[in-house]
Amino acid sequence: MNLNNRQGEILALIRSHGQVEVDALAQIFGVTTQTIRRDLNELCQNGLASRTHGGASQPHSVFNLPYADRNQISAADKSRIGIAAARLIPDNCSVMLNIGTTTEQVARALYAHRDLVVISNNINVINILSGSPSKELVLAGGPVRQSDGAIVGADAVEFIGRYKADYAIIGTSALDADGAVLDYDGREVSVARAILRNARTGILVADAAK
Repeated sequence: MNLNNRQGEILALIRSHGQVEVDALAQIFGVTTQTIRRDLNELCQNGLASRTHGGASQPHSVFNLPYADRNQISAADKSRIGIAAARLIPDNCSVMLNIGTTTEQVARALYAHRDLVVISNNINVINILSGSPSKELVLAGGPVRQSDGAIVGADAVEFIGRYKADYAIIGTSALDADGAVLDYDGREVSVARAILRNARTGILVADAAK
C-alpha cells in the first residue's frame, strides 16, 4: 500500500493517540466523512489499523508486515527520503546502513557517490550498490533471515563493533509519541544500537506512517 499524505498523517494519529474518530478526522483534514472512511478501510485492509464503531484504532495484535508488503507501503515517500538522506552523505567517507526498506532507498540514492565504504547487515543494500562506482562494500557476518535479507544477532553486533564509520543511517518499524525508536525484533535493535555506537553521526530515516 502506497499511503497518500493524509493517510500517513491519519496513521500517525492512530499510533500516537491509540484511536481516532471519523467525524474528528473529517474536520481536521477538511474532507468528507466518506473520504475518511475510505482511508480507514484501506489502512485496516492492509493491517495498519483496526476498525472501531465510528473510527479506527491500533491493530489488535503487534506484528510486522511481510517484506514485500512493507516494500510497497509509502514507496514514493521512501524514495524521496532516500534522496534527501543521501544528500547528507559526502563522497569519500564511510557509512553504515541497517536493515529496512527505507534504508534500501538510501542505498539506491547513494549509487553515484564515489569513494564510499559502505557497511551493512542488509544483503539488499549490498546488492543494490554492487557494481556502483568506486565503493568498498562490507557485509556483516552472521545468520541470514531469508524473508528480508537481514543479518541479525550477536554475530552481526560483534562484526559491526570492528568498524568506525563517519555516518550511520538506520530505519525503524515505528516511532512512539515521545520520539522513542521502536522495533519488533530485539536482535534488530541490538544491531542498530551497535551501528549507532560505532558512527560519528547518526541519521534516522522514517516515513509518516511510522
